[in-house]
Amino acid sequence: MKSKKVYFAKTGFALALLALVGCGAVKKEEDASAIKEKAVQRWHFLIDHQAEKAYDYLSPGFRETKDRETYAKEMNARPVRWSKVSFSSQECEADTCKVHLSVDYSLTLGGPVGTVKSIAPVEETWIRVNGRWYYLPNPVHVKPGQGKES
Repeated sequence: MKSKKVYFAKTGFALALLALVGCGAVKKEEDASAIKEKAVQRWHFLIDHQAEKAYDYLSPGFRETKDRETYAKEMNARPVRWSKVSFSSQECEADTCKVHLSVDYSLTLGGPVGTVKSIAPVEETWIRVNGRWYYLPNPVHVKPGQGKES
C-alpha cells in the first residue's frame, strides 16, 4: 500500500511540474506575441503621424524625461517619412527583448537628388515593467567635447 502512495505522489508531482512548465511556455508565447504586436502598433502610430499615441508605448522612465506634447511634436516634425513597418524577429531574456523590424521610409534631400526612398533595419529594446512591455529608446551618447563651443 505504501508503494502505491509513493507512486501516486511521484506521479502527481511530475504532472504538477509539467503543468507549471507548460504555463511558462504559454506565458512566453503570450509575451512574444504581445511584444511583436506592440512594436508594430507603435510604428503604425508614427507612420500615421500620431506620435501622441505612440508615447504610451515608451518606458515609464523615458516618459518622466519628456512630456507627451513635446515628444509628439518632435516625432511628427521629423523630415523622414515612414511608410511601412515589417516585423522580422525578436530575442528575449527575462524582462528584456531585442526586436528587429524593417521600416520603409522616404527623405527629401532637395536639389537634383530629390526624394530618396529606402528600407532600414531597426533594432529596438523592449523592457517589462510591472508586468507590461514598453519600448526603451536608445540613449543619446555625447562624447567629451561635443556640444561645446571651441
